[in-house]
Amino acid sequence: MTKKHLLITGAGQRIGYALACHFLHQGHQVTLSYRTERPQVADLRARGAHCLQADFSSDEGVYAFIESLDAMHPTFDTVIHNASSWDSETQSQDIATLFDNMMQIHAKTPYLINTAAARWMQQGDIIHLTDYVAQKGSAKHTAYATSKAALENLTLSFAQKFAPHIKVNSISPALIMFNEGDDEAYRDKARRKSILGTVPGEQEVVNACEFILASQHMTGQSIKLDGGRHLI
Repeated sequence: MTKKHLLITGAGQRIGYALACHFLHQGHQVTLSYRTERPQVADLRARGAHCLQADFSSDEGVYAFIESLDAMHPTFDTVIHNASSWDSETQSQDIATLFDNMMQIHAKTPYLINTAAARWMQQGDIIHLTDYVAQKGSAKHTAYATSKAALENLTLSFAQKFAPHIKVNSISPALIMFNEGDDEAYRDKARRKSILGTVPGEQEVVNACEFILASQHMTGQSIKLDGGRHLI
């Protein structure tokens, strides 16, 4: 097995944490970003990950993260953009700021990091974690859905920009896992949104990442992990 160096954003919990654990277990080198110190971050640090605190809610925060990476003089084989925010119009009365924040985290941050990655990568893969709603839209999370659609488009643009040495693809999930506070009524309703009715857990995204990394003939594509929602 060839040892890789992976950069994973937003790896302090849930899917990002699972990805970091998976690649560390395989013996790869992992550098990651996290926003909030959590027990999972301490665990990843103990496993050998290089953990960098970062706040992607402003340009200054993104540039500070990039400068920290530049100081390491890294050579990355893979960049996985997982950092995300699930804020919605129902949670904010300042919808203009909400829209800016969603675009900042889900579109501008990957845009700036990918641009910088041209000096950290000679070949390899960039993977964007988008969302099922990027294609469908969302009445309740309109700004979020719009920003994830922008990230899907960035996949197409960077795939062209970085070919043939760097492949750029997306993973578009829906209902991969529940939150601890989700009650059974919500869970039943959510399961019925797909024809498979499954909630597969983080490993489904890990498997999709491994598929992308193993492929030699795919770029500018989006893998849809939605349980067949589009068939309802």
